[in-house]
Amino acid sequence: MNRFLRLFQEHDIVLGDGAMGTMLQRLGLTSGGAPELWNVEAPEKVQSVHRGYIEAGSMIITTNSFGGTRYRLALHNLQDRVHELNKAAAAIAREVAGDKVAVAGSMGPTGELMFPLGTLSFEEAKDAFAEQAAALVEGGVDFLLIETMSALEEVQAAIEGAREAVGEDIPIAVTMTFDTRGHTMMGVSPEQALEAIYGWGIRFIGSNCGNGPEETITAMEKMAAVKPDDVILIAQSNAGVPRWQKGGEIVYDGTPEVMAQYALRVRDLGVRYIGACCGSTPDHIRAMAQALGLAPSPT
Repeated sequence: MNRFLRLFQEHDIVLGDGAMGTMLQRLGLTSGGAPELWNVEAPEKVQSVHRGYIEAGSMIITTNSFGGTRYRLALHNLQDRVHELNKAAAAIAREVAGDKVAVAGSMGPTGELMFPLGTLSFEEAKDAFAEQAAALVEGGVDFLLIETMSALEEVQAAIEGAREAVGEDIPIAVTMTFDTRGHTMMGVSPEQALEAIYGWGIRFIGSNCGNGPEETITAMEKMAAVKPDDVILIAQSNAGVPRWQKGGEIVYDGTPEVMAQYALRVRDLGVRYIGACCGSTPDHIRAMAQALGLAPSPT
């Protein structure tokens, strides 16, 4: 059986990982640099991030491919290296994960506005996501995680592109970001998101990123109230609220203790796939694991 699906047969709660970009910046990635390039230029550093999360208790690790579509990579003049960088991201994670930890193939937004608000057509978006999905699956991911989405049209393009590229056998999970008065930037509510994504045949649905745990908890409350029985909810909150410091550095106010409480609260709402997002580290995941009873307390 697929490793990702097997986790939910074997465990009531499945613990994801935390931030990739935050950790790579600690290892020397400069602001404005392309994280995906490190999959070929500094693979040992990407591996060390994955290894840290597994040691902290993560049952799922997420590939370093969030900005891996041709549109995001074009910001770094890397648009012709989609296959190489995404396949490498998946292979790096697969090597560290082994057989018991599942690998999520991260697929973030293109960064483009879709027609009619922008110039990106549905077919162009679908093709870009198909290209990325094919490389991630070739590299060894267990499922595709379409994450940090704001527009349902882009979610649909990602789902259709992924299915066109890799078929129906690879599971797909989708999370949107509800960071604008309880809605996504494009005005989608948690209830609308769940209904639409469920209608496209996806059964792993939730929220990630945002402005901290309280926002994610609210989104989960709304999804939990309307979800069909066969939906598994996902919550992957930022580690608190991001704040700018002098010098342009972004810091987050969510301590490991704050994130441990968040993990308990979303668990109590029925969320089964619990992780973290920007600003989080293995220390946050370790605290969440211990709070959820998924890891032994330190001696």
